[in-house]
Amino acid sequence: MELMGHWISSIPDFAVPYALAALGLILTERAGVLSLGAEGLMLVGALVAIGMQLTFGSTLVSLTLSMLAASLVSVLFAIMVVWLRVHQVIAGLVLVFFCQGLSSLLGTLLGWTSVPVTAQGPVALWPLSELPVIGGLFVQNPVAFLTPFIFLAAVWFLNRSGTGLKWRAVGENPQAADAAGIPVSAYRFVAVLAGAALVGLAGAYISLLSTKLWIAGMTGGRGWIAVGLVIFARWSPWKALAGAVLFGCVEALIPQLAAAGIRLPQYFVLMTPYAITLGVMVWVALGRRQGSDAQPGALGEPYVREERR
Repeated sequence: MELMGHWISSIPDFAVPYALAALGLILTERAGVLSLGAEGLMLVGALVAIGMQLTFGSTLVSLTLSMLAASLVSVLFAIMVVWLRVHQVIAGLVLVFFCQGLSSLLGTLLGWTSVPVTAQGPVALWPLSELPVIGGLFVQNPVAFLTPFIFLAAVWFLNRSGTGLKWRAVGENPQAADAAGIPVSAYRFVAVLAGAALVGLAGAYISLLSTKLWIAGMTGGRGWIAVGLVIFARWSPWKALAGAVLFGCVEALIPQLAAAGIRLPQYFVLMTPYAITLGVMVWVALGRRQGSDAQPGALGEPYVREERR
């Protein structure tokens, strides 16, 4: 029972970065911009969060600035794909490599590598935190508690607000949206920045609230898993949250098994999250169906106003 309790309580720590990164990608891709740069943006968020925490000592300020930094870096990507109409897959890969190199360089030059920081600790939701076995689930940092509400706000925005409906329209049919007077390029530009902010927050969560230090390449491919998670969820925020919890359960189980004395091959442990990602991608490909949560109609397609029909 003790092992079970530790496992359950550690699930949010692993699931939240996946959830936030996937939601950020969904926001961007619902506007028709294919975003593959999550891995790089998470590294930027992780680096800036540590640097700002060492500078200001405020968790809220550090998280906010990490989101702003990721959005600022994504401006380059937005200019390339929205206005210059660079191929979105190529631009996304360039963004990843650029951010990986930039974060590693700055982290080393500034001496932030492996420097531990002190940040906001866990908060207990009494009396739920006193429940047997699952009580640890209600002793988490504030960002973990806020994540479901962030998803709720995003779902309301996309499905209920006028701006959200226009946001989705430019991703489904930019020609019709433009004919209706919606500024397609402006919406897509803002979508890239807004999605990047959440992806940056996911990276900041890993460095500042989970590991509490910066290590080059510390995201360890989580950004790529988030890309697969979006496809698995069929661009539905709630399904993405459920998928993030699934991945969190798997990753949280590995250290608990090791603590219990169950010896697992090192490379098997390292490959497990990616093997599961491949598995769910195959499952989605075999069972793909069209519906309200299907891929946005104009995803990855640049829009040139003169080409509208």
